[in-house]
Amino acid sequence: QVQLVESGGGLVQAGGSLRLSCTASGRTLNIIGLGWFRQAPGKEREFVACINWNGASTSYADSVKGRFTISTDNAKNTGYLQMNSLKPEDTAVYYCAESRLYVSTCIRAIGEYDSWGQGTQVTVSS
Repeated sequence: QVQLVESGGGLVQAGGSLRLSCTASGRTLNIIGLGWFRQAPGKEREFVACINWNGASTSYADSVKGRFTISTDNAKNTGYLQMNSLKPEDTAVYYCAESRLYVSTCIRAIGEYDSWGQGTQVTVSS
């Protein structure tokens, strides 16, 4: 079972940027399918972005499209979420997750992810 650890969260003003990292450990294989999700207080966990095993497919929630970029670095067994032009409504705990499916289209469904990180808080002030 892979362990995922997120980092890079924090407090930022609206319009600012943050880069979240998700480092995998516990096995020698690279991250397969990576997803980022977020959960704001009182709300359900929601999809943010995904990337498939070879990086050929990415997908974003409409609310972050054009502002966020997901990527992976196999050499470091780490995934990233670059977040630009942050808005107060982006405030949430952000979670990375791994799906063990080798698919051509990355997975948006939360139920298809097998391993989860502990989450990192992102707070955007107005």
